[in-house]
Amino acid sequence: MKTAEKLLQKVENGTIISPKGFFAGGIHAGLRFSKKDVGVIVSEKPASCAAVYTQNHFQAAPLKVTQESIEKSNKLQAVVVNSANANACTGEQGLQDAYEMRYLVAKRLNMEENLIAVASTGVIGEFLKMDKIKYGIEHVQFTSTYEGAAQFQEAILTTDTFQKSSCYEIEIEGKKVLIGGAAKGSGMIHPNMATMLAFVTTDANIPSPLLQKALKEVTDKTFNQITVDGDTSTNDMVLVLANGEAGHQPLTEEHPDWGLFKEGLKEVCEDLAKQIARDGEGATKLVEVNVNGAKSKEAANVIAKQIVGSSLVKTAIYGTDVNWGRIICAVGYSQADINPAHVEIFIGPYLMFKEGVPQPFSEEEAKNYLENETVTITVNLKDGTENGKAWGCDLTYDYVKINASYRT
Repeated sequence: MKTAEKLLQKVENGTIISPKGFFAGGIHAGLRFSKKDVGVIVSEKPASCAAVYTQNHFQAAPLKVTQESIEKSNKLQAVVVNSANANACTGEQGLQDAYEMRYLVAKRLNMEENLIAVASTGVIGEFLKMDKIKYGIEHVQFTSTYEGAAQFQEAILTTDTFQKSSCYEIEIEGKKVLIGGAAKGSGMIHPNMATMLAFVTTDANIPSPLLQKALKEVTDKTFNQITVDGDTSTNDMVLVLANGEAGHQPLTEEHPDWGLFKEGLKEVCEDLAKQIARDGEGATKLVEVNVNGAKSKEAANVIAKQIVGSSLVKTAIYGTDVNWGRIICAVGYSQADINPAHVEIFIGPYLMFKEGVPQPFSEEEAKNYLENETVTITVNLKDGTENGKAWGCDLTYDYVKINASYRT
């Protein structure tokens, strides 16, 4: 009998084009000084699709065009992304530019425009340099190699310091199924329905409505549980394409492997979410908060995200200051229903607070723990059975430096 571990495995060096039938590439078109800035993902055939978007009222033009494509066809076959310019708050001209990006890709690939999704990221309020966009789309090369994936991953970055990717293998009806992803995000990260930009591909066979349901559930547990600076971007989007090339029967909620598919999708999204949190602008540490024993899943998630989003908690972690009082404060103002007399606070393995009373611990050992690149905070509420997680980063001097001169 096969174990769950053998049915769900991380693929080392797996990428966005590891699933069958996907290609990717990126090119330097001149939107940025030297790095690649236009990227494209292509599926051999139209794929089922799902997407979640920012809830910022100022949604960028590319999101509107992508939503229109999905609503009209319920399928996607290609995604075009540019960095350096968000094409947000650019009015009718910005909308027409996004439509032109979609048209140029459709023309290059000889496919219907409604099968193309568009995404942009970068500075808000500036018009796209469409001559450079056109050059990039006309000259970018797509491959199914690791190099093609790396080119795409570079093309979508802004202030990111490293490329973000993940891939997991699952088994459905005895057939190998891959789920791969790529993302960008470093600052302006406080998702509400999505994160900065994340793209996931899979060769699983699943209809679009069910894929949408799975993505919404997974997003709430992963991308919606990260924060860097409390800002929700105008361009946030998570997009999933499933082309069915693995060859199994269509997934349904009654299918015995439905839960396994959702778990694989969650693992990819959680990997990407944590990489985004770790790469917060100027960050030196990934912070994970676990909240256990809550009355509801919602309460656990709210408290976890409140802690990881607290500027005082973030700066204490940066300064290796074992100031657990800041954690207690964040729990208290979260507005979740808790009993303060039950609460326990741990920083790493060190118990700081229990049942309303400070606990003895080694200041030196706890401070040394905060030097680690990953810091875990655990809150035990002892009020129920629900748990939640959130991820973020420390807050450093470099965050201010980066954002004070973002446009220059």
